[in-house]
Amino acid sequence: MNASPAVTEADRREFREHGVVALRGVLDLGIIAALDAPVARAVAGDPSTADLSALGDSLTGPPAAAGEGRGRFHSGVDHWLDDIEMRHFATESPLPGIVAALLESRELFLYEDSILVKEPNSLEPTVFHQDHPYFSVDGDLVCTTWIPLDPVTRETGGIGYVRGSHLDDTQWRPNLFVTRDPIPGRPGRDVPDFHTDPGDADIVWIDAAPGDVVIHHARTIHGAGPNRSLDTSRRAVSVRYCGDDTTYRERALTPKPHHAHMVDGDPIGPPGFPVVHP
Repeated sequence: MNASPAVTEADRREFREHGVVALRGVLDLGIIAALDAPVARAVAGDPSTADLSALGDSLTGPPAAAGEGRGRFHSGVDHWLDDIEMRHFATESPLPGIVAALLESRELFLYEDSILVKEPNSLEPTVFHQDHPYFSVDGDLVCTTWIPLDPVTRETGGIGYVRGSHLDDTQWRPNLFVTRDPIPGRPGRDVPDFHTDPGDADIVWIDAAPGDVVIHHARTIHGAGPNRSLDTSRRAVSVRYCGDDTTYRERALTPKPHHAHMVDGDPIGPPGFPVVHP
């Protein structure tokens, strides 16, 4: 078993049973502050960062409340490939050791990183979805970490997780994040619209602060509201990791160039999946 003072057996049990766990204050605030600059660079013009507000407008039209002062929802992936500070955080910070301890995995591999920024008064919710259909890997030890750079509440776009949904073997169809429209040609059932009809789902909405790390299983269904604040951003970095016995399976809408040498069934490993622990 991997040792980490940030992870307890109760945390592991929470993750196994509910598919999500919030680890409070486990990252030094200096580490979080060092992410300010790379996140700002990503939003300012990194070609791997998309304006999801513009995507939503193109699919459904601008929200009725859109107007002057509307914020944008930015999302990007694989910044670690070109940004040394993002690479250092994903591969050499305490985060990989924390994740390996939670998963009880002998080894840990980097899948991707992401930035997720909802500016003040950004109107788009993040539609409920499951990460697994977007990831080109198979295995049970696959997870997403979510690291806030700002205090996050339900008002500013906090995330809700459907507890226990990672234990359901239903094949869910991936959507476009800012609309429930599915990605064309993908199999499975549409994820229910828990924003408008939570039904009897066990949804936990998690407030978080800089220094916290929220970790969910790749099969845990989750979504977030808009950022209704007029003066507070919701900036976050997300890093996705894979543990022992994970294999490759191509699912990406746009295959990653650094995975071009992989074929379905291959065990993951360098160079496309860097070893980050031990």
